[in-house]
Amino acid sequence: MKRIILAVVLVVSMQGAAQSSSAATASSNPKVRAITGFVRLDRATYQNQIADALVVLRRVKAEFESRGYAVETLRLTTQPLGELVAGLSEEQALAFLAQLDELSVKENFLPNVGPGMLRDTDDPAVMHLLERALSTLPHITASTVIADESGIHWRTIRRTAELVKYVSEHSPRSQGTFNFAATAMLKPFGPFFPGSYHTGAGRQFAIGFEGANVVRDVFARDRDKDTGNPEEALADLTAALTKHAAVAAAVGKKVAAETGWAYLGVDPTPAPLGDVSIGAAIEAFTGAKFGSSGTLTAARIITAAVKAVPEKQVGYSGLMVPVMEDRILAQRWAESTYNIDSLLAYSAVCGTGLDTVPLPGNITAEQLERIFGDVASLATKWNKPLSARLQPIQDKKPGDQTDFQDPFLFNTTVHPLP
Repeated sequence: MKRIILAVVLVVSMQGAAQSSSAATASSNPKVRAITGFVRLDRATYQNQIADALVVLRRVKAEFESRGYAVETLRLTTQPLGELVAGLSEEQALAFLAQLDELSVKENFLPNVGPGMLRDTDDPAVMHLLERALSTLPHITASTVIADESGIHWRTIRRTAELVKYVSEHSPRSQGTFNFAATAMLKPFGPFFPGSYHTGAGRQFAIGFEGANVVRDVFARDRDKDTGNPEEALADLTAALTKHAAVAAAVGKKVAAETGWAYLGVDPTPAPLGDVSIGAAIEAFTGAKFGSSGTLTAARIITAAVKAVPEKQVGYSGLMVPVMEDRILAQRWAESTYNIDSLLAYSAVCGTGLDTVPLPGNITAEQLERIFGDVASLATKWNKPLSARLQPIQDKKPGDQTDFQDPFLFNTTVHPLP
């Protein structure tokens, strides 16, 4: 009987040999969070342009899947909003964006219409259109640029604060703010939303991973070895991130050669989502709750490892700490182990600023303006990309629980303003 059982096991093993190796690899691989294409749409032919772009992005997706990687989203970033709707009345522009929103659902991609204000001299009237779009269209994402090489965009900061306040008061459950970010010192062609943008001719793509699990595995393994050596953790994490970035580069170059689109690079930022938690990863390093002593050191190690990846990089290339997109971070926020000032301190050695931060509904535009100003000041001081995705919640006060109904947001406690 033992021989029969062994024979059956061997037959099954042989039949599944090709799949077993792939499955084992896939279980330890990070997900591909974003395959992002950059397009310059002509409103007369935009549906055909999007269809053509999706052919390319789906080819990238299939190539990743053949190598044992799951892909979460395909994304398209257009030219900046003001250019996209040039010549249209506000009502016509809103109708066009509604069509784009509907098409994104039908074709299963995420749409980003770039900055409402790219320069401090841009017409702020476009921001009123963006306020309405973010308040009524559930899939359109966008941004503003509040600092770049020319300096801090104080006029844009003021208008951005007004937009966030408006959208928090006019979108269902104040959720429209989730689809908007202000960016500072962020270069074009990043794959992650909402800050992604470009000003070029299009026909390019970039890749971003959901790699918090890679960080967690490395930190947990090093802690089990009981070395307590940050430099060893840095070396091990660099090697682990490089392995997956090299796959992205191979996939990108292959598809670029086949399609004529340009592969721009990978953002190795180990993005978290849900139980794929960067909070849990950092706690594996420190042995304490996120926000405790050692968190800043872990943030530095992660960012240094990301920067050391020897592949072409785009986007933030740092560390994401999204308060409400990460289950552990949301829990620790509720426990008050860290706050806005903590996040700004971590941003001094990493990225990406203030992300999905819940705020009281009675926050004023002036208070929002000061927070955006702090992010812009920090980014320009250290010449590093940061962003701010702030989420005031109407009728919520300090001590209340958020009640977002979004699969990508974990509800937590609203804190008083610092």
